[in-house]
Amino acid sequence: MPKHDQAMRRHFHQAAARSGFSVAPAQEAAVERLARLAAELARPAWTFPRPPRDLYVWGPVGRGKSWLVDTFYEGLPAGRKRRLHFHDFFRRLHDGVTRPGARHDGQSAVDSALDELIGDSRVLVFDEFHAHDAGDAMLIARLFRTLLDRRITLVTTSNYPPAGLMPDPLYHHLFEPTIKLIEERMDVLDVTGPVDFRRLAAPRTEAGGRRFATGLCLPPGDTALEALGLTVPAPAESTTVQAHLRMLPARAVRGELVWFGFDELCETATAVPDYLALAERFATLVLDGVPPLAEASTDGRQRFANLVDVACDRDVRLVLIGSDPLTSLPGGQTPTRDLDRTASRLAMLRRAN
Repeated sequence: MPKHDQAMRRHFHQAAARSGFSVAPAQEAAVERLARLAAELARPAWTFPRPPRDLYVWGPVGRGKSWLVDTFYEGLPAGRKRRLHFHDFFRRLHDGVTRPGARHDGQSAVDSALDELIGDSRVLVFDEFHAHDAGDAMLIARLFRTLLDRRITLVTTSNYPPAGLMPDPLYHHLFEPTIKLIEERMDVLDVTGPVDFRRLAAPRTEAGGRRFATGLCLPPGDTALEALGLTVPAPAESTTVQAHLRMLPARAVRGELVWFGFDELCETATAVPDYLALAERFATLVLDGVPPLAEASTDGRQRFANLVDVACDRDVRLVLIGSDPLTSLPGGQTPTRDLDRTASRLAMLRRAN
């Protein structure tokens, strides 16, 4: 339906103009494809012998992937659509699958959990899809097969091309069937371009809201800590905090503020669902003892990147006390896409003079 195609295209350009920029050349193909998808979705489902093709939008951080799919989502009519950050969606899916009594009425646990999560939605939008955890690989694979086999249109963003998912060479082969499925069943759109929108005035949604941007990066003992009411916790303040399915040792809980040590939160067996649970309860998270990531374990670096992702996406104020975490990387390595994204988000935090 041309009118819906044209309306979505106008919506993109108007949204860009309101934010003070124009659609970049590298984004034009994605805008055209998303506009065409909007027109396809405007048709009654029964007129399609097959549902519209799913979309996988990828590119380096700072290329406006989230802005593209968020703007597309906002321009769709209300109802029968759902947008979720992949961290949040996968946490809820995992909970639904592992809940006692999850299997019922002849449905698989994944099908039942998906029914609860997406209901009768016709469009599902994921932001920042990735696969790092080998333990979750099979569930993610089942999720994609189930979604692609339903009459649900999936639109997702990622910092990785499909072939770059599950980058650990020890486990990459476990994910190769899912990669093949994505490449066969989804249109893969590369929005790589020379413009890094992090260096421009970013739209509010790219900054994760106002609270995250009021976070701080401070060295130990900085006088700004006490000026901001962030006194170092006394030993008597030590407590435990309920996260997802575990209790975590915290240095202090002060109303909507929770204070952790880096080792307790990032160098132990925590995971994204724990960070999401903390984000639902606390508006401010203080993390002290932050080392240069060159000194952290590989898992610690990944957990730290996931923590920053969740804090930004859920708009939690993040206060980091310690070294600049991104001053160096092991052996002079080039930053991974995850750490590149982490660097762009940490750049939003105020730093000590």
